[in-house]
Amino acid sequence: MPQITIDYSHPVEDAFDVDGFTRALHEGVVEIAAAKPEACKTMIRYDNLSAYGYDDRADARHALVQVTIGLLPGRTEEIKARLTEATLELLRKYIAPQDGITLHASAEVRELDASYRKFDE
Repeated sequence: MPQITIDYSHPVEDAFDVDGFTRALHEGVVEIAAAKPEACKTMIRYDNLSAYGYDDRADARHALVQVTIGLLPGRTEEIKARLTEATLELLRKYIAPQDGITLHASAEVRELDASYRKFDE
């Protein structure tokens, strides 16, 4: 915990400082949600097959970025909202604007289900 997933699409890959964003996000999760740095685990997934509305995918005028943060239960709604807003602000900082590209970014903080288990070997 926390379990973080960053999904992002073409054509944002060259404008997205993924390493800088991930480091800053981990720092934010530690500060806002009282997580331990070593507990922050992030899976980063690039997708070049995303679609937006009825647009032709070949036009590549839209980029999608979705960040999901899974936390163990116990954080208040205020903390989760602060973390979501901080995540969106970091995306604005670590993704450079691109002419002709509309960036669609979203973030969600959710509680891990009671069935959540893990192991480290």
